[in-house]
Amino acid sequence: MAASGKLSGTGSAGGMTRRDFLRSAGAAIAGSVVLEPDSQAGAAPDAPQAANIVRSRPLPIMLDVNGRQHVLEVEPQATLAEVLRGLLGLTGTKIGCDRGACSACTVWVDRAPILSCMLLAVDVGERKIVTIEGLARGEQLHPVQAAFIARDAIQCGFCTPGLIMSCAALVENNRDPSAEDAKAAISGHLCRCGTYPHVLEAVRDAAQAMKG
Repeated sequence: MAASGKLSGTGSAGGMTRRDFLRSAGAAIAGSVVLEPDSQAGAAPDAPQAANIVRSRPLPIMLDVNGRQHVLEVEPQATLAEVLRGLLGLTGTKIGCDRGACSACTVWVDRAPILSCMLLAVDVGERKIVTIEGLARGEQLHPVQAAFIARDAIQCGFCTPGLIMSCAALVENNRDPSAEDAKAAISGHLCRCGTYPHVLEAVRDAAQAMKG
């Protein structure tokens, strides 16, 4: 992915995808999108209205990620997930469905778990982002990370970062979560390996470790 901030998404076999909609609607975001004429406009004299074609320019933004501030230029339709993975190289955040249905892309925004594929990078503002890479304190794993390892709640690992971020948010705010609390915290996560029982055990162990 180019460092210029020109981010691209994947298409869909049928109908308009969320990415297509965001791309077409990018010019309306907070009235802040700067438009410029297409450099190819007018190249074909026989093509009517060619001069009216416009493209969006990258916008300068600052993101606070894992305690560090990054000045970036991103396209207005770029999601936070794309920017984290592409421009910042934080590939621990996974993009699964890219439609807000699997929760693999979960990160913290102001310590609340959110789906980063459903948040535009230009809309983050001054809020603080934490990804799976920033959850540990140096070499010391977060109790949820350690419990996931101990309880073998990882399996293929693709959904693991998102699950850990949601479970860590739970135990950070509730040191005595019930089984129902834990189930609610992971209810939006799709784990094709079916490690949910181990995840619930890991949440219980992490909560006990944090109380101690």
